[in-house]
Amino acid sequence: MSISQIANMFTGNPLDRASDRRSNPAWLAEKLAEPGALALPLWNGQPFTETKDGKLQLAYLSAAMAQDLSAGWERLLFLGLWKETAVFALDLEGGADPADGPLQGLGRFQDLRAIAMALPGSESAIAATAKGMFEWRRKHRHCASCGEASQVAEGGWKRVCTACKAEHFPRTDPVSIMLATHEGRCLMGRQAMWPKGMFSALAGFLEPGESIEECCARELMEEAGLRATKVRYHSTQPWPYPSSLMIGLIAEVDSDEATPDQTELEAVRWFTKTEARALLAGELPGLFCPPPLAIAHQLLKSWAEEE
Repeated sequence: MSISQIANMFTGNPLDRASDRRSNPAWLAEKLAEPGALALPLWNGQPFTETKDGKLQLAYLSAAMAQDLSAGWERLLFLGLWKETAVFALDLEGGADPADGPLQGLGRFQDLRAIAMALPGSESAIAATAKGMFEWRRKHRHCASCGEASQVAEGGWKRVCTACKAEHFPRTDPVSIMLATHEGRCLMGRQAMWPKGMFSALAGFLEPGESIEECCARELMEEAGLRATKVRYHSTQPWPYPSSLMIGLIAEVDSDEATPDQTELEAVRWFTKTEARALLAGELPGLFCPPPLAIAHQLLKSWAEEE
C-alpha cells in the first residue's frame, strides 16, 4: 500500500508481503498448495497480461499450474497475500514465448515499461516487484563469497550457498535524482544517447559512506558545475531496471552558470515554470521530457505547479 501523497509509478503494492512468514517452509508449502492460490508468470522479465472489458490487467495462473511449469522453488517467488489468498510469481525464460505454448489462449507477455501506464497502478507495482526480484535471482545463482552454486530460500527472497553457507539477500541500488532550481527556473540535462530533444532531471548512484544530500550535491557539481545550497525531499520510486530506488529531490543551487560535463551530459537547459508546464504538455517544439511513469516527470510537474 502507498502511504505517500505522491503516487509514483511502481508504488502502492496492495499485497501483504507477510515477510515474517517467509522463513517457515511448511507455511509456504501450505499456501502454495491452497486451491485458490495464484501465480503471475513473467517471461524474460515481461509480465503476463490479459484484456477484460477493454481494460488491460495482469493475468494469473493457478498456483498448481505454476508448480507444474516451475519444477520447484527455483523459479517461484512468494509475493504476498491478497487478503487470505497467496500470490506467487513464476519466472519463465528462453526464446520460445510460453503464450504460444503451455499458456496459449490465456494471455500475452508484454514489456512492463510499455504497458505500466495502462495497468492499474497497484498491478504495475506487483509486476515491478516480481521483475526486480527475478533480475536479482538471475545474477546471483552463485555465491559471491566462494563462487559455488546457491539455492533459493524463504520463498525466493534469500539465497544460501551450498558450500560455505553464506546467505545472500536482494540489494536495492539507491539513486539521487534531482531537479536543480535557481531564481524561478529549473535545470534539466540530456545525454547523447537519448532521443533527440529529450531533457530530464540529473541523477546519479549513491556511493558508500555518502548521504542522499551529499550524493545530490556531488552529482550537480560533477555533471553541471553547480553548487547545491539546499536540498528537499520529494518522493521515491522503485525502478526495476534492474534494481534501483529513485530518490527524488528538489535542490536549490547558488548560480545559473551550468556547464555540462560532456561525459554524462552533452547539454543542459534552464526552464521557467511556464516553459516547464509547456514541456510537460508537449507544447515546446522539438523538446520533450520523460513520460508520467518516470519520477523525473513528477519532479518537474510538482515544481512547475508550485505557487
